[in-house]
Amino acid sequence: MKANKKSTAALCGAAALLLALSACGGDSTGKKQDDWAKGVCDQVGAQTKKINDANAQISKVDSGGKPADLKAADSAAFQSISDAYESLASIFTKAGPAPGDDGAKFQQNAVSAFNNLSSQYAALKTKADALDTSSQTKFAQSLKGVSDALAKTVTGAETSLNTLREGDMGKALAKQPGCQATAPSGSASPSPS
Repeated sequence: MKANKKSTAALCGAAALLLALSACGGDSTGKKQDDWAKGVCDQVGAQTKKINDANAQISKVDSGGKPADLKAADSAAFQSISDAYESLASIFTKAGPAPGDDGAKFQQNAVSAFNNLSSQYAALKTKADALDTSSQTKFAQSLKGVSDALAKTVTGAETSLNTLREGDMGKALAKQPGCQATAPSGSASPSPS
């Protein structure tokens, strides 16, 4: 199904956004900022893995398969991604305000962005759970609504996460190995049968 391929590509895009938490490197911005960023980024890897695993799981589902299987895969992936974003918000909450003049604002923006994304993916799970699997046609029509909602979520995520790529703290995060994880190769999509 084309809608499921779009859904998988969008999920991969969301993971790539997280994995590229900060796209820029830079000179040292101070030991305190680097230490704070290291504390955050050392914990990010487990959440990134959850998102990658969710993307891998959804890409393994045959797009021509049973609607119930596609529904279950989408629902599980959205729940896993929602949980990962909730954990990221918790990581930034526990880290406390970032060092620097705008440190508290940076932390608040990060927590808000990740909590918002968690809520959006939880809403996507609810939509996936409500997919009509009584016929292939009805399923395709209802899946399109989920796919459209996912595309909006991914677009909003990019805007939200861009704030974390800016300034001294964005540079400090970019230098940390935990925030430099590589993005998934290409857009995984289910193979048709």
